[in-house]
Amino acid sequence: MASKALSLTLYNLALPLGLVCMLPGAIVKMRRRNGRWRDLVQRIGCFDEDTKKAINALPQRERFWVHAVSVGEVGVAKKLITRLLKTHADLGIVLSTTTPTGHALAAELAAQHSGRVVAIFSPVDLPGVGRLMLERIQPTQLVLVEAEVWPNLTSAAERLGIPVSLVNARLSPRSERRYRKFRRFVGPIFGMLKQILVQEEDDIARWESFGVERDRIHLTGSIKYDPEGASVPAAKIDELRNVLAQTGIAPTQPILLAASTHAGEEIEFARVFQHLREKIRDLALLIVPRHVERRAEITAALKTIGISPALRSISGSRVDSAAPVFVIDTTGELAAWQHLATLVVVGKSFLAEGGQNPAEAALAQKPVLFGPHMENFTPLVDLLLKRKGAQQVADFDELTSACLALLQDPSKAAHMAQAGHQALKAHEGATQRSAARLLS
Repeated sequence: MASKALSLTLYNLALPLGLVCMLPGAIVKMRRRNGRWRDLVQRIGCFDEDTKKAINALPQRERFWVHAVSVGEVGVAKKLITRLLKTHADLGIVLSTTTPTGHALAAELAAQHSGRVVAIFSPVDLPGVGRLMLERIQPTQLVLVEAEVWPNLTSAAERLGIPVSLVNARLSPRSERRYRKFRRFVGPIFGMLKQILVQEEDDIARWESFGVERDRIHLTGSIKYDPEGASVPAAKIDELRNVLAQTGIAPTQPILLAASTHAGEEIEFARVFQHLREKIRDLALLIVPRHVERRAEITAALKTIGISPALRSISGSRVDSAAPVFVIDTTGELAAWQHLATLVVVGKSFLAEGGQNPAEAALAQKPVLFGPHMENFTPLVDLLLKRKGAQQVADFDELTSACLALLQDPSKAAHMAQAGHQALKAHEGATQRSAARLLS
């Protein structure tokens, strides 16, 4: 096993090249996702006066810095932070995010808990930057969400005596393979973590194999799959139901919802929808893309097969009654929209690897279907399939048949929905257990 100093040296030698290679794509993503140039200064530890005042006003006796990357991780952080604030009255939290979409959700949470939560952009993991941020935030603990173990930031926290916890720890098969190639060098980095809170029992052995001491690994379950904090306010559901009505989709119409779709999937789901409409004449399709900045690309693709979709971002936009398709090109609403669906199909599971999270649909008690590529959610997929709380299909043709069977047999759909919801009971209490570990 390499020493910690050697691991950091090699990382910092490779980092500049990696940043240069990533910069063009990062700039493109930032502009597409409505990022602002002025936000970049936060990434090197420079805060404006309002942010400084907000951080300084947080409780000082106990202050956590929670880091989440994008929308998915912020969702986990939101549930955890809500529980932490309820449990500990004197706790203040700085929530950092990497993407503009993630930051928008973090800012909403900060507005809900004014004076106790501050949202910022995460620092670039360059030597010295993390230490500067830590000295300005002055956290009593650094909490990383899911997979964000940044070597320089983690090392700086360790040198300053700030414990670092990894919550809802996740090792996707792809990440695990990559880490194993460099096991000698990543082991010392993971060794700096005070505790790792894992989702599944099998995860314990994986982290031990990277040299993490067993007494630092704790099984808490998945915050993401925990029913706590997953409920959607009835007022929000009613609001979206009214949006559907104004768009031209009646409350009585069955709805197929394609969740977190990726490039190329939207047109294929639309073709599935067209085939289903031959038998289910009043069926409507809702498409919720993973990246809303792709709205023009999606609209153009759908028009090639004769569909002119309505857009959520355009007030007064109405669907074509002959092909009612509604593209939800806004962020932070997927969980609520799934409550209005009849069936939910998970994106990134057909034409790309990894899949997206099926838990929200299961928690909303909806039948869930997904394609062959759900590698990033293997334990959850295995659980749902074992309990018959979801259905996996091989391709779009099989998806069409599976959807038709569920739409024509409401009792079968209801049974699948209930089974999926019950399956997630295995993770019930994960948020509370994770909060307790952090506060202990």
